Amino acid sequence: MNKLMRDRKSTSKPVKFKDIIRVFVKGGIISPGDLLKIIYVAERLGAGYLHIGSRQDILFPATEKDGELLNKTFGAIDMEYEVNDFVYQNISSSYVSLDLQPSKKWLGSDEYHYILESFSYRPRLRINIVDPSQSLVPLFTGNINFLAANLENFWYLYLRFNEIQSAPWQVPLLIYGEDIAKVSRHLEELNIVENNIPYQEVTQRLEETNAYTQPVTEELIFPDTNFPYYEGINRMPDGKYWLGLYWRDNHFNFNILKDICQRCLQTEVGKISLTPWKSLVIKDIFETDRIGWEKLLGKAGMNLRHSALELNWHLPALDEEALELKTQLVRTLDQQDISTYGLTFTVKTSHDITPFTSIVIEKSTEQEDSYNILYSRDFNPNLMEYQYYAENMPREVIASLLIELSHIYYEQLDEYIAGDKPMDLDVRLPGFKLLYECKSCLTQYDQEFGEEAQDIAKNTPFEALPEQYHCPLCNAPKSNFQRVK
Repeated sequence: MNKLMRDRKSTSKPVKFKDIIRVFVKGGIISPGDLLKIIYVAERLGAGYLHIGSRQDILFPATEKDGELLNKTFGAIDMEYEVNDFVYQNISSSYVSLDLQPSKKWLGSDEYHYILESFSYRPRLRINIVDPSQSLVPLFTGNINFLAANLENFWYLYLRFNEIQSAPWQVPLLIYGEDIAKVSRHLEELNIVENNIPYQEVTQRLEETNAYTQPVTEELIFPDTNFPYYEGINRMPDGKYWLGLYWRDNHFNFNILKDICQRCLQTEVGKISLTPWKSLVIKDIFETDRIGWEKLLGKAGMNLRHSALELNWHLPALDEEALELKTQLVRTLDQQDISTYGLTFTVKTSHDITPFTSIVIEKSTEQEDSYNILYSRDFNPNLMEYQYYAENMPREVIASLLIELSHIYYEQLDEYIAGDKPMDLDVRLPGFKLLYECKSCLTQYDQEFGEEAQDIAKNTPFEALPEQYHCPLCNAPKSNFQRVK
């Protein structure tokens, strides 16, 4: 049996495990060397693969116990971990989207690293540190959500402690970046839920921290919720490449991961990012190293072009029931050639997860083997306001209900903005910007910024671009772009 067959077989063999180890990867940022150490520990404890969690953390099942090994290894790399009884939370960030999607001009890697390193305590509440310009990392899946403002080094603060139907509440203050950890810790110590503190009182309580704040004078504008294609080898604005890796069953095989980490070390790639969609992103790959990466992945039998229908699902880690249902639904929708472009899906079983998609398939607690179907208002998951479409439905009809919802979604789109009908360039709705988007990889051209890598000056209309203009990520021609709001 060759190496590839052994690798594939090891990911599907059922194993009885004693413990679940959860490793906290702050902001979803990890070095290849630290990831290799985690793999080493997981192997010693009897695991054969890693899982990526929705909070950009790492989980693996252990068949052996060795507390001394865990303490020694994770102490050496300064990473926290938990076994089984999860009471702490990983800090989620949109660092992974930096240089891949639109971002605030002032927000770079240094700002992310400084904020994450300023956390000297282990949060029990979910904390998000997110750039609202991007669409790869959800905005409001935390209890405490910091969203980058236009004002340099300041962040909006949104709180959300209630159930699925509740929208986040905006604190009327902008928080200075250097005070994010201090404010987060104070909010956690307040025990807002246990002490039944109204949100309106939070503003006054924040004065106790002496944090540097500014009043909110500009409302946050939610970005378009276009689902980003996060897989494959793609070009970055500076001419380097990024690589997105996705495993259908969320079983990241050790042998392939080791090769990936070694390749990162050999080619001076310093960071690996984890996404909430349970995938890996490797940035800053040099042109001269691209072929070597392609050879590595080809030898491992890695599929780098799953369909968007396969990628736009959010499942709990280590949940075989949710994975089985997703697989069945994807197969059914694919066989019927159903388009789900623009939609994203969550399968919510008994696990406590916070959905961040436009449609939620939730296991019913009232009838056995039945499900509720919910969708976000305007199909915009950033609004975090869900309503029921159907309740207590058998799983056999879920695919049909999803097809119905997809039709409703396309019917409610504004044809003057998102459809084929041309939009008068001089008559635009307030709050909207006309962009052009690549149909293949969803990269957008914004005339406000131009395209420096192709010598396209700022404020150059799309119509004035030369015919040889191409998508900076997938190299698709100019004709492959379409108008979007």
